[in-house]
Amino acid sequence: MPTLGSWTAVGALIEPTDPAATSQARPLSTLTRREHESIAVGEGKAITETDALRFLALAKRLRQRLGNAQILTREHGGLKTAGVVGVLATPGRALEILPKIDGDDGAVRQALVHMIAVAQDVRLASGELAALDAQRNTLLELVIRLFAERLLTAVRRGPPRRYVEQGADLNVLRGRLNVVRQLSHFAVRADKLACRFDELSADTPLNRVLKAAVARLAAASRSNANRRRLAELAARLAFAGDSADPLAERVRLDRTNTRFHDLYRLARLFLDGSWQSTTGGSSQGFSLLFPMNVLFERFIGKRLRRVIGPHGQVRLQSKGRYALTDGARDRFALQPDVVIERRGRRPLVLDTKWKELKPQDLNLGVAQADVYQLLAYARAYGAERVVLLYPWHGNLASDPGVHCRWSAPDASGQDVRFDIATVDVASQTEVPSVLRTIVEDDERAAAA
Repeated sequence: MPTLGSWTAVGALIEPTDPAATSQARPLSTLTRREHESIAVGEGKAITETDALRFLALAKRLRQRLGNAQILTREHGGLKTAGVVGVLATPGRALEILPKIDGDDGAVRQALVHMIAVAQDVRLASGELAALDAQRNTLLELVIRLFAERLLTAVRRGPPRRYVEQGADLNVLRGRLNVVRQLSHFAVRADKLACRFDELSADTPLNRVLKAAVARLAAASRSNANRRRLAELAARLAFAGDSADPLAERVRLDRTNTRFHDLYRLARLFLDGSWQSTTGGSSQGFSLLFPMNVLFERFIGKRLRRVIGPHGQVRLQSKGRYALTDGARDRFALQPDVVIERRGRRPLVLDTKWKELKPQDLNLGVAQADVYQLLAYARAYGAERVVLLYPWHGNLASDPGVHCRWSAPDASGQDVRFDIATVDVASQTEVPSVLRTIVEDDERAAAA
């Protein structure tokens, strides 16, 4: 599966072939479905056969970029969405796939944008999501609007600038002398000096990345309001050069450009090759897609880091432990989603599962393979407690938090606690307190 930095990439964006044609494109007709829902195909149905074939072709091209995650499948009478959410768009038609969580479409879009922001380390101001009008805009337009409005606010106060080394042949010395050029070009001339000097410039790597992101989004957006915002941004960033490879730009984030840090992370979301696939030639669509199992994992990990803070260490995708050894070589590397370490305590290992628990099932629908996996983690990390964390849904009798407590007998007499817990990702303000309760339940159990 592709990675971005130290974690799995979860997005893809393909821009339209002809940006000029895009600017004249008619508004897309958008169909909205949830994960694992069917889409009827045919005359008088949700989409035509032509639209279905275009969506399938686009999904096929994207699948490898998403770690081979299934996006759409063909079934009798139509298509079926899988565990990937976001937007697929082809000429004249768009398919929006939302997470299968409780709430109307607007609330679910807000929750999804919130998860993406947390996973990307983008801080959201209080009320910022509510102002995006999530009921009437697709996920793609919501993310574009979030980026465009933030960037407009920042650049209206002035773009980030840096001192850039320049060279010029002058009549008087400025900065320092370029000795090599002076001797090779002006050895017999006293009226010219080859100078090297630093000059404050707005044509910086950061601005070139932001400009490239604006151009990419201008090609993708079908919202008139967003395109007006992006047109103003293009004009305000016209001073920046065009980058042949924005992701290779050597951007330096420091205290002089603090207000652009989150914007840079959002720009990379749209530009990074691991998150997106950009193609030319025969490309006939664009998309912004997120495998929910990866997004959920990253969202929970980042939230736990904020919850634990300085009181412990939260390691995501921890490596270095193995299930087996032959004495000379370790075998079968283990990589739990989250390992929480606190002073004086054995570790707590947590794994996320973007699946629905089944309250009518004796074992709640928990997969046997997932149980074996957590027990291997517990042994390798010496954990006193492991947690399988699932998304909460309305059919569960209990509130979000620890749903049930099991235990794994240990021959040494020290049983490992095995908890099944849930968190409601649609309740954005409650997620931190629920996670804190899940972790602190460990503390209460130890004191009992």
